[in-house]
Amino acid sequence: MAIGATMHSFTVQLSDVDRGVYDELALRVARHPSETAAYMLTRILAYCLEYEEGIAFSEGVAATDEPAVLVRDLTGAVTAWIEVGAPDAARLHTGSMLGARAVVYTHRDPDKVAAAWTGKRIHRAEDVLLHSFEPGFVERMAEAVERRSTMTLTRTEDRVYVDLNGTAGESDITTRSAA
Repeated sequence: MAIGATMHSFTVQLSDVDRGVYDELALRVARHPSETAAYMLTRILAYCLEYEEGIAFSEGVAATDEPAVLVRDLTGAVTAWIEVGAPDAARLHTGSMLGARAVVYTHRDPDKVAAAWTGKRIHRAEDVLLHSFEPGFVERMAEAVERRSTMTLTRTEDRVYVDLNGTAGESDITTRSAA
């Protein structure tokens, strides 16, 4: 945990109909002092929407050589490199080389995020997926984040429904290739 980080606890009821994943998650998330609530919530959404055995948070914005979220198999090999926000092309290139798959979840304008990668070298760029939410969704939901939060998250037909501490919201999840 980074010095000065604030610990947040999330109890999440996850129902991912699209992937057939149903679970209750108890998450402890360290929020770095320079990390916005929207970025932290996007990390949590990415974790939940990619949830599988071996998934873990890195040190968040303090991690320089790991993504926000990653998945390792039982041998320790990276199977999924999951970035959040607007990572640069070099990080995606590295992640795509290290992991069997690389994805990005952003709370920012996906056109601007993808534009920064144009003309830059990204290993298997056509396989790197950029997932985004409707404008303002993450920011509105982030206003409901508390130190101890309860959340229900349901995904069906690429639409996410979230109830965070009594605040409800929903958004389409738009997916595009990094290429």
